[in-house]
Amino acid sequence: MGMPESPEFIVDAARLRPKFDIELSVPADEAAVRLHEGLDTAELRGTSMAAGRHADLTVNRSERKVWSPRLTVRIEDAPAGSTLRCRFSPRPDVWTGFMFVYFVMVFVVVFGATLGYVQQVSNETAWGYWAIPIGVLSIVCIHLAGYVGQRLAAGQMRELRRRLDSVVAKQFGHPSQAAEAEGSGVPQ
Repeated sequence: MGMPESPEFIVDAARLRPKFDIELSVPADEAAVRLHEGLDTAELRGTSMAAGRHADLTVNRSERKVWSPRLTVRIEDAPAGSTLRCRFSPRPDVWTGFMFVYFVMVFVVVFGATLGYVQQVSNETAWGYWAIPIGVLSIVCIHLAGYVGQRLAAGQMRELRRRLDSVVAKQFGHPSQAAEAEGSGVPQ
């Protein structure tokens, strides 16, 4: 399916790390070489890096915030040539912190349920069960923070997508052909 020159994308509200695919008619190794050449420009230097069949596009350092996204591109073989598998995500340190707090809260819920059950079976006051709603509420807050961050980063996500589309158009001679997948693109 064709994609307009200046696309607007809608993101699936249930997806914290939106993704999209771009189909190319050249083999993956050639696509990697062309993509690397397209990213190695004065305009993109310092905001993009590429190695092998992978590339990352980031926001200019002066514009980075905690919620600033990065666009990771993975090049894969496909029957008709190759596919760029693209995913927006937070910086690795932010994502690691997000997942750490999430898993700690899951542990709190499981620990609270276990402690509450043991207390109940022992005919004691089962105050351990209080950890369950506290942990669940914390997990909900973590997800809400992710959605807020994604909305705050919408303009930066559009800019990263514009940069990638520009490189694809320049290096492959046509506007990118995007196969939107699973809540892909950029929030409006």
